[in-house]
Amino acid sequence: MNFFLVAFPAIFTIVNPLGAVGPFLGMTARDTSDKRNSAAQRACLLATGVLLVCAMAGQFFFQFFGFTMPALKIAGGLLLFLVGMDMINARTSGTKATDEEQQEGNLKEDIAIFPLGIPLLSGPGSMVTVFILVEKAHTHLEQVALYFSIAATMVVSLIVLRQAGRIARVLGATGINVMSRMMGLVLAALAIQFILNGLLEALPGLKGAGG
Repeated sequence: MNFFLVAFPAIFTIVNPLGAVGPFLGMTARDTSDKRNSAAQRACLLATGVLLVCAMAGQFFFQFFGFTMPALKIAGGLLLFLVGMDMINARTSGTKATDEEQQEGNLKEDIAIFPLGIPLLSGPGSMVTVFILVEKAHTHLEQVALYFSIAATMVVSLIVLRQAGRIARVLGATGINVMSRMMGLVLAALAIQFILNGLLEALPGLKGAGG
């Protein structure tokens, strides 16, 4: 339960389904309600699969590429910090989907796979977050909590996307931006913590120097 309380907020914050509301509505403006809901469901299923594969193949990923966990924490922390700053400034992060990708999505008949499923819901930031959490999941129960955190995030994301029109009307652009800024602040703080942890693991002498 304690690991879930760490993993779920981290994954949910970086996925940020509220941030996908605007692009989703724009790309499905001409679609019927049934088609829009179908796209949301398939996108969330795809994103769930992508993140679950990252969770299950995390150790293989490290061994295959020869990465160390401190290196991933530092690089991942920098990436997440950039995403967090974009959220604080109410900008769509370039690590999720560029303006060109969203415009291409507007022209596609089916946006569930690209750009909604990938990279809006399961982009590099969320993948890196899962990789880092894999290293922290030492027990079988913690691994299950990680999988459940991914599934829970995508269930909430599906609910948000299915209610995107209503959310946009209730919160408006300002309300969505305020919520995004709050989650961006949390994400930026989490990113700095990842970087600090990575530096302390790579350079243990820093801990002694700080003391």
